[in-house]
Amino acid sequence: MDFEKLFSEFKEVNLFGRYITLEDIEPLLMKFSSGDNLKIIGHSVLGKPIYKYEFGSGKTRILLWSQMHGNESTTTKALFDFINLLNGNSEFAKKLLNRFTFCCLPIVNPDGASFYTRENANKIDLNRDSQTLSQPESKLLRETFENFKPHFCYNLHDQRTIFGVGNGVDKPATVSFLAPSYNEERDINVARQKAIEVIVEMNRVLQTYIPNQLGRFDDSFNINCVGDTFQSLNVPTILIEAGHFHNDYIREFSRKYVFIALIVGFKYIYENDIVSNKIEEYLNISHNKICFYDFIYKNIKINYDNNKLITNFAIQYKEELIDNHLYFNAYIAYIGDLKGFSGHFEYDAEEALYEDENENIPKIGQKADFYLGKSVKIVNGSIVF
Repeated sequence: MDFEKLFSEFKEVNLFGRYITLEDIEPLLMKFSSGDNLKIIGHSVLGKPIYKYEFGSGKTRILLWSQMHGNESTTTKALFDFINLLNGNSEFAKKLLNRFTFCCLPIVNPDGASFYTRENANKIDLNRDSQTLSQPESKLLRETFENFKPHFCYNLHDQRTIFGVGNGVDKPATVSFLAPSYNEERDINVARQKAIEVIVEMNRVLQTYIPNQLGRFDDSFNINCVGDTFQSLNVPTILIEAGHFHNDYIREFSRKYVFIALIVGFKYIYENDIVSNKIEEYLNISHNKICFYDFIYKNIKINYDNNKLITNFAIQYKEELIDNHLYFNAYIAYIGDLKGFSGHFEYDAEEALYEDENENIPKIGQKADFYLGKSVKIVNGSIVF
């Protein structure tokens, strides 16, 4: 199956970039609405509708939700790409719709999506609210879970650019997976084993597209997390984290690989009895680790109290919403030895002198605008010659 061709054919062109809100997805949902397949199941803290889109007639029930964290929108784009495929009337789509019933909550946290924040309007992380269920959004997700009674759950997120994979630190974690733990001991029960088997297949296929850029997310148990809770309730739960691809800060490549992962997983469930033990293969997926900055500038000379020092800078973007536009603003995040870290962009200054328009002394948290010698200008973290 040509997965990249499928992505090109069914990519939802009306969703682009990182700032995806309820207003962006509502027209798309209305386009596919017929009968009772689209419902408003409740409202957010600020009264925004939370939609459930259900389609298919198969016995195997799949629950998917995205943007529980409002600023994690890549998987929402991939989810709509997948919805387009299922509405494309192909033979493959018909097979999936006959085997599965899909229930999607495309944006669980519409207030957070609007504000581009991780938390909801009450500043609560919904992914730490699965036990207290203190927020309306958390209650709606749990009610959907209990009413739909899924056979598999897909918990869809983004992860930061700081994560890398492998034995070295030169590959970003473009997509990461997790079969969440169901207890403190991180044991493997039947539900978790099923999730592991699907993840192993998704990883196998994606390794052919982005070798050594697939990660395994930390499986420390936290019953307050939704995935851990659902796994503990004996429903196989799969976490997918969309991460960084080289120069892809708007995450269009990551979107494609999440789309492919979804198709691969459903195809595998369709074609196989999920019974085999693939724990060793799962554990062989490289563990995520924090080992990246967005920019690293090495061997920079600094005049400090009339002493010349040679040091390194790490610079990190902050995603800042200003007047409903998302900006990637670069700030100095670390100064000093950066052993064990890589940059998505790296530059050796060869002991060029640091200067800026203030005190000529770099400070953590300072906007990354400065000069290296007489010929290199850095604006917002990037070199402008």
